[in-house]
Amino acid sequence: MKTILPEQVQAQLEAGEAVHLIDVREVAEVEAGHIPGITHIPLGLLEFRMHELDKKTPYIMVCRSGGRSGQATAFLESQGFDVTNMTGGMLEWNGEVK
Repeated sequence: MKTILPEQVQAQLEAGEAVHLIDVREVAEVEAGHIPGITHIPLGLLEFRMHELDKKTPYIMVCRSGGRSGQATAFLESQGFDVTNMTGGMLEWNGEVK
C-alpha cells in the first residue's frame, strides 16, 4: 500500500498541483473541519460510490488518524484504483482547514 505524509500533501497543494483527496470520515467529522477541495465519501458508502471515481486518476485517502483511510486504500486498490493513504490523517494535518 502506498502512503504519503500530510506534509507532502500540503506541499503538493501549495505548489498548485492537482491533488484528488477523498475524505472517508463521517459527516459530522468533515463538517467540524476538512481540507479544502476534498471529495467526501464516508467509508461505509465507498463501495456504493466508487463508480463516481476514475481509475486513471490518482487519489489520496484521508481520515482522522489513517486507519479508515488505510482500509479505503486497500479496498480501492483491490478494485484497480491508483490510491495512496495519508498516514496520520487529520490529526497530523497542519495545512488549511475549512
